[in-house]
Amino acid sequence: MSQRQGAKTQGLSLKVAWQGIAWKKVQRHVFRLQKRIYRAAQREDVRTVHKLQKLLVKSWYARLLAVRRITQDNRGKHTAGIDGAKTLTPPQRWRLANEIHLDGTAAALRRIWIPKRGSRTEKRPLGIPTQTDRARQTLVRQAWEPEWEAKLAPHTYGFRPGRSCHDAIGAIFTAIRFRPQHALKLDMAKCFDRIDHQALLAKVQAPPRIRRQLKAWLKAGILEDGHLSPTTAGTPQGGSCSPLLALIALHGMDQAITRVYPHARVIASADDGVVLHEERQVLEHCQEVLKTWLAEMGLSLNEAKSRIYHTLEGDQPGCELLGFDIRQYRVSTYQSGKGPGGHGRLGFKTLSKPAKVKVKDHLTALGRTCGDGPTTTASA
Repeated sequence: MSQRQGAKTQGLSLKVAWQGIAWKKVQRHVFRLQKRIYRAAQREDVRTVHKLQKLLVKSWYARLLAVRRITQDNRGKHTAGIDGAKTLTPPQRWRLANEIHLDGTAAALRRIWIPKRGSRTEKRPLGIPTQTDRARQTLVRQAWEPEWEAKLAPHTYGFRPGRSCHDAIGAIFTAIRFRPQHALKLDMAKCFDRIDHQALLAKVQAPPRIRRQLKAWLKAGILEDGHLSPTTAGTPQGGSCSPLLALIALHGMDQAITRVYPHARVIASADDGVVLHEERQVLEHCQEVLKTWLAEMGLSLNEAKSRIYHTLEGDQPGCELLGFDIRQYRVSTYQSGKGPGGHGRLGFKTLSKPAKVKVKDHLTALGRTCGDGPTTTASA
């Protein structure tokens, strides 16, 4: 048999091996390990958490699942890093699962620019890792996520499994439905780009191998138009670990406020959020507390978008948050919402509905999509 025929036969056998993987069994195995990590983190048993995390990143099943997620399940699977690899064949996926190890190295990220959501002119940067680094990041995220799910505040909704911005909107609605309140709208200025590396590493209590790998990712650098720029701050958007790292960086923000004002309520979704309280003066002080706390992480509030408003009173009650308009309206008795337990009438009703600008953007996007397809006649 020639060398070419041997390689072809091996590739065919690897393809058959990849297609024959029992994915339900793989997912069950990884999930069981993640559940053990979650329970150990709840008990604050750091030693067991680290032991199980090391076991998971070495697991063959976890590596298989990480490769599947970046090459088949991820929406950005066709965007190449500096390695130029967009798609992998089943034999290449099998080999990648064999090769991914946390060796403390990382390739530079490829810089691309995409339109910023809600803006026709602004663009935001993405840092696209190589296929190998994507697989490594997904592998580490599988080990980290259950630990941090046990640690993160229950009213934090963004970038978490089984949660969405709609859950955050629902939590705000529930918090104000019986009583109008003042609210401090929070918006972090360039959150992903400015996170301080040392402050972030101080929060991440991970096994040494994972910690060294994280340092390598943070310092990997950005390649744009053939020029390599060092990364001194931030977690570039584009990697699978970046959203989780942002959550870790912002962990504790709610405690900074509730330590001073126990009755204040913080509801957050990634780098957006709201602080609720009945008194405006309390929120003004909360804003100063947040500025000090965020500065320690290298972050700051976007002054143009962060403001205090009232959900019912004032010239412009309510606000737009996470693509929804949330406000209260004074109405007649029969249109009014009922009080707690269905007793009495409140004299107002609370509504959350898609923001007009977001509806307009969505219709514009639909128009572009429909315009690209075949024209349909009225008779059709």
